[in-house]
Amino acid sequence: MDWQTSEDTVPSAPVTEADARLLLGRPPATGAWRDGDPIGDRRFASFGAFRTEGGQELPGYRLAYESWGELSPARDNAVLVLHALTGDSHVRGTAGPGHPTDGWWEDIVGPGAPIDTDRWFVIAPNMLGGCQGSTGPSSIAPNGYEWASRFPYLTVRDQVHAQVRLADALGIERWAGVIGGSMGGMHALEWAVGQPDRVARVGILSAPPVNTADQIALNSVQLEAIHIDPRFQGGEYYDSGDGDGPHRGLALARRMALLNYRSPTELNQRFQRSWQSGVSPLGHGGRFAVASYLDFHGNRFTRRFDANSYITLVEAMNSHDIGRDRGGVEDALARVTATTLVLGIDSDRLFPVEGQHRIARGIRSTIDDGAVVLSSDFGHDGFLIETPAVGRHLRRLLDAPAA
Repeated sequence: MDWQTSEDTVPSAPVTEADARLLLGRPPATGAWRDGDPIGDRRFASFGAFRTEGGQELPGYRLAYESWGELSPARDNAVLVLHALTGDSHVRGTAGPGHPTDGWWEDIVGPGAPIDTDRWFVIAPNMLGGCQGSTGPSSIAPNGYEWASRFPYLTVRDQVHAQVRLADALGIERWAGVIGGSMGGMHALEWAVGQPDRVARVGILSAPPVNTADQIALNSVQLEAIHIDPRFQGGEYYDSGDGDGPHRGLALARRMALLNYRSPTELNQRFQRSWQSGVSPLGHGGRFAVASYLDFHGNRFTRRFDANSYITLVEAMNSHDIGRDRGGVEDALARVTATTLVLGIDSDRLFPVEGQHRIARGIRSTIDDGAVVLSSDFGHDGFLIETPAVGRHLRRLLDAPAA
């Protein structure tokens, strides 16, 4: 994943002249949030040395997070919301200083919403390795330069271990709910398997039990698009001027990814064979509307994300195998004790529903007899777009008795 902001997850539509004007000017070398930028609604928690599964070490790290609602005196109403690949902590709220986009789940989290902030204390961190306030490749290392290519390889388990420290720092011994979609769903599943005593309810949306060879292959071509951009410079591009960073490779990776996030039905219905302008694409220099759509979103993405973070997070997704060193997938799933919702989208071609069915079969404490499968033309991004249906099921989860 993913198109993790609301403005990117609306149904696909042709690019207008007004859209194109949004991208006037040269893109920065990195779209990362940097120290000195407006903080916006972020809060920060800092931690000491962190050793990764691979044996590398960060001398310290920081997680940026946002919160809504009030923590109860018993500290038993906290809900952890986990974003997907290119998301961040800005689940709700408007774009503005410090936040390049509107909240990505505004209809799901808030007062009276399915994750009701009048009832629940909601925490949403930017994952370790990200680029919107948490420590990642664009962060400054102890030697005064960006980590860049020196940033450690991270696994999904590493990222969850970093979140465990955040929970400890906030005094939350047990989450009332842990909810995530796509890569965030991998995190939610890892919480439920690796920290079963600390999770009362878990919502796993559009996520697989393992990243398969097919998914790793799709990821590999995206990463290669970044690596072969001459302006990537082996990851050492942070001193480059506007327009001289690896924006072409990153935009191409994003365009490739979008094809996995949406369904053929939606793209065919929305764009058909329409042209972007009155100039024919049939040998006369014009473009098909769907090509312009992909190009526009790829270019816009470069203004809010970082190429090194994209590589770090995609490689972490590739590490995902809930059964690794646990006796296999089914043995790992048998560890889950949380009341569980597993939800998939029938048109998802990134993480097909067979994966969600396998997760649901292996967990004894699901609120349904198997996975919930939503019918949607929007493909993988359906869990972000089909908010009325997704919200109903999340409300059921949070209303269900805790395990």
